[in-house]
Amino acid sequence: MSRILILCLWITTALFAVEIPIEEAATRAFGKSVELNAKVIQLSNAKQSIMSLLSGHIEKYYVNPGQKVKAGQKIALIESIVLSKMTADYISLKEQFRALNKNYEATKRLYDKGMTSMQELNVQSIEKNAMSARITALKSQLATLGIHADVLKTASADYVLYAHSDGTVSQLLQSLHSVIGEDTAILSIVKEQAFYIKSYLPLAYAGRVKTGQKIVIKSGNKELVSYVAQVLPELDERTQRIILLSRIDEKTDTLYINSYLSSTLYLDANEKHVAVKKSALSFFKNEWVIFVPKEKEEGPEGHEEDDVAYETRVVEVITQDEVYAAVNGVESGEKYVSDKSYYVKSMILKSSLGEHGH
Repeated sequence: MSRILILCLWITTALFAVEIPIEEAATRAFGKSVELNAKVIQLSNAKQSIMSLLSGHIEKYYVNPGQKVKAGQKIALIESIVLSKMTADYISLKEQFRALNKNYEATKRLYDKGMTSMQELNVQSIEKNAMSARITALKSQLATLGIHADVLKTASADYVLYAHSDGTVSQLLQSLHSVIGEDTAILSIVKEQAFYIKSYLPLAYAGRVKTGQKIVIKSGNKELVSYVAQVLPELDERTQRIILLSRIDEKTDTLYINSYLSSTLYLDANEKHVAVKKSALSFFKNEWVIFVPKEKEEGPEGHEEDDVAYETRVVEVITQDEVYAAVNGVESGEKYVSDKSYYVKSMILKSSLGEHGH
């Protein structure tokens, strides 16, 4: 029994030893907050298909569905006879150009000595320029395929596809070793963090919503902040509500396409209310309350009547933002417990239990 008493005394001492933060209620500007239903979506341009620009067959995939990739990362290897011919032609044309250039230089020297005609020199110059143009065109085609022609030593049939942006592999569209044609989609990639939130707003707020207003998404135990990017001109047919699109830029692994969430839209601050910090609110005896310092009352011999220095104050929550709650029931300038209200709640509950025991 004595151990229980000691434990109770220790808990009581610990509760009263905690430093309770006190602040003053103040008038603040609030915009109305509106609770909405929302859906996680991706716009059509958020998913891209990696295309093969050459015909051939898929020799190897370097990635799997669900794998995250970076821009420039290898995606697939395709063996292409078309590429083999292009690289062989490029090497051959380069050799032919070197020979033509030598002949041209030799003819020019003879022309300078008066030993050949201008016509002969012009013919070789035209042949050399035509060959140079073919090489340039072929080099440009190879560059489009991601191949640096200047480093080619031998012909190659290996055509490597690369990711164009960061994202996650959604689907392999062609099976391994399948034969594909030019402009065939090989796989699809969902761009990383290309999440949009589609929120549904009642028509009553049509005149107050605009781009740039904050929408907070609740995803699991995390709150994600987004901002209205678009107010679509057509209502949702099923709900007859305004559709708001907001983009999530923060990196997260808790969002899934087509999942439904709750969101809160914060309209522009144009109303003023007495406010307290949201951390001050506590649900006590089925009502929202805050705790305020109690005026000290002394007994007949100068002793304090009550060890608990705080009392409850029932409040009505009008609206809120991310930090503050607008409330009725508190005057501007009144002191209140701004945080750690659970300690004060424990004190009051313990004091109440003690009184009932006498």
